[in-house]
Amino acid sequence: MFSPSRDQARRFLFDAWKKHKEHAPLTDLERMALAVMLLHPEYHPQLDNPDQYLERDYPPESGETNPFLHLSLHLSIREQLSIDQPRGVVAHYRKLLEKNGDEHQSEHALLECLGEMIWQAQRNRTQPDPAVYFACLTRMGGEPQ
Repeated sequence: MFSPSRDQARRFLFDAWKKHKEHAPLTDLERMALAVMLLHPEYHPQLDNPDQYLERDYPPESGETNPFLHLSLHLSIREQLSIDQPRGVVAHYRKLLEKNGDEHQSEHALLECLGEMIWQAQRNRTQPDPAVYFACLTRMGGEPQ
């Protein structure tokens, strides 16, 4: 399992963004990350300033969204959808997409529910439970047929 450090994950995003701006060739994963970054122009100032943001913390009490965590969770969602893992996530996503007609909004629903599942696992010191993920998706309106 690939488990980059916080700095490695951020450097990956900074490097992909820099390559994009320089019109340099991108790897497949960098292209996937770029597609997500382009959906979030509000994070471009951070991506343009790696020296300022590489080590910046985003504690929950600050009320600020961690742009690097947000972008990384988008990448996790896209990976889940590409392999339907946990099994059934694609059906939930399709139902959300049918309901709201917007891919990005549907990804954000998955992202929120993925975050809830991870938070509960950390709080309870257990493995992430797909049942928690799917229950949240169902509450969001993503109940598959």
